[in-house]
Amino acid sequence: MNLITIEHVSKSYTERMLFEDVSLGINEGDRIGIIGINGTGKSTFLKLLAGVEEPDVGIIIKGKEVRISYLSQNPVFTDEKTLLENIVDGLVHPEEYRDIPGEATAMLRKLGIWDTGAVPSTLSGGQRKRAALVRALLMPADVLLLDEPTNHLDAAMTEWLEEYLKKNGKALVMITHDRYFLDAVTNRIVELDKGKLYSYKENYTGFLLLKAEREAMQLATERKAQSLYRVDLAWMMRGARARSTKQKAHIERFEALKNREKIVVDGEVEINALSSRLGKKTIEVTGISKAYGEKVLIKDFSHIFLSTDRIGIIGPNGCGKSTFLKLITGNLAPDAGSVDFGTTVKVGYFMQENEPLNPDIRVIDSVREVAEYIETSEGKISASQMCEKFLFTDAMQYTLIGKLSGGEKRRLALLHVLMEAPNVLILDEPTNDLDIRTLSILEDYLTRYNGIVIAVSHDRYFLDKVANRIFSFEGNGVIRRYEGNYSDYRAVCEREGREATPGLAGVAGIDGVVTRKGNAGDDGDKADSRATWKNREQKVKFSYKEQREYETIDADIAALEEKIAALEEEMGTAATNYGKLQELTAAKEAAEAELEEKMERWVYLNELAEQIEKQG
Repeated sequence: MNLITIEHVSKSYTERMLFEDVSLGINEGDRIGIIGINGTGKSTFLKLLAGVEEPDVGIIIKGKEVRISYLSQNPVFTDEKTLLENIVDGLVHPEEYRDIPGEATAMLRKLGIWDTGAVPSTLSGGQRKRAALVRALLMPADVLLLDEPTNHLDAAMTEWLEEYLKKNGKALVMITHDRYFLDAVTNRIVELDKGKLYSYKENYTGFLLLKAEREAMQLATERKAQSLYRVDLAWMMRGARARSTKQKAHIERFEALKNREKIVVDGEVEINALSSRLGKKTIEVTGISKAYGEKVLIKDFSHIFLSTDRIGIIGPNGCGKSTFLKLITGNLAPDAGSVDFGTTVKVGYFMQENEPLNPDIRVIDSVREVAEYIETSEGKISASQMCEKFLFTDAMQYTLIGKLSGGEKRRLALLHVLMEAPNVLILDEPTNDLDIRTLSILEDYLTRYNGIVIAVSHDRYFLDKVANRIFSFEGNGVIRRYEGNYSDYRAVCEREGREATPGLAGVAGIDGVVTRKGNAGDDGDKADSRATWKNREQKVKFSYKEQREYETIDADIAALEEKIAALEEEMGTAATNYGKLQELTAAKEAAEAELEEKMERWVYLNELAEQIEKQG
């Protein structure tokens, strides 16, 4: 049964066209994830469905009896009522035999909110968003519209919501950056891209495959059109005249090719700023403790950060994760213990809510306030060029910050942090409000980053891609360390026979460090899958890095063999130039040593692949 129909809808914001002439049908059973880069109009699209905004052109048709429940990015409450009253107001109907206040209270506790009688303005933004999520879930509705429902949820809360939505029978349309969540919950992906709408009857993984096929077909069509255009251009320039029907048709084809809508390759955020040099002494934390009244957040914690540390910090909301970041950055003093910094340490702090950007200045001016130029692997580039790398076009650079979308402001704040070339990156919920494409680029950058990364995150996919060590807040001030990424942490909890819910204590380990019993050669960067913690049986498998290496190692070996052959040929022509010959000989020896290492690695990876194939 069709619930909502969108026909030939267009919508612009200020001078920017968000989407043009888009159509979509939403049916019973649809579980739709809306994706697209920041600024493409995802939240606006949801507002149109909710009736909060009207389209500039086109119509939106809703069934007569269709009820809609909408969770906005920035929910509003009144202080005239308690939090619980705000939630249940209008939901309680005498004819319905439901204990709505009881259900709401139970849900709030699931999401870490215990004081149901609180005045909404006394709560944090994250708490208000979670409370609004409860109201949206309890609202009698046929269609759920959820704008970033996983923001401000820890991993355990996200998993609860995931299971709740999978069992819920309502049609669902949501915006989220959580890729594991999209895979588990959705059966359809709608992408907003360059003003157009593309619908895929797949979850996120299926969408990636289908999108790649679509783009390949589009690029192939464009290459063919370009080839025809070049041939026709040459024909026209030879002076052909429209003396026959055939020639007229040829000219018409030339004009159509010349005026065709060109395929535009997606822009991607490019992050390649160099970090500052980091000396031997980094950050040394010795016996720090922090409490607020009776609530102990951190108790007697010590750690010496290594230059290779990629630390993911997890734990329930309110346990002290952000406080921990403030302690190790020197923004907050511990009650006991000390935090010592090496003289070369330069911290970049990307907070949940960075200091508000001045809405009345232009994007380019805000970046120039940080630096006019920055050194990168490509050499010195200007503030304007850095803006372009972060998808701020020439026109957008001269746009007032106040006119940017929430995600674009978040991307700009990240640019500010990286422009300072830090060698220690502190990231507090970096995945909030960043689009999936920007997240993928950021994750790739962090794996290559020449410095320390410390990230608080609830995003399981992000932690699996980036972290090589997990700090888990497990109650009563205890912080325990687990080697590996989030899936490795979950596997340890499985082996210990306990729920892997941050906040539960009782994990075995020496000096609070828990190591995993992984496979030989496992480097802790697992494949992008939750199978490692969904299945108790521990199978031999490729890690994420090993999988990528296995797919490219044949080409790498071939390239090295070609390099050695080219060096040998060049050595033959440089026999009389002793200095040049020495340089070439050294390069050849280095390439041969690298080839030998690659060949040994090839043997290991192929043996591992055979084991994986045997176990099925």
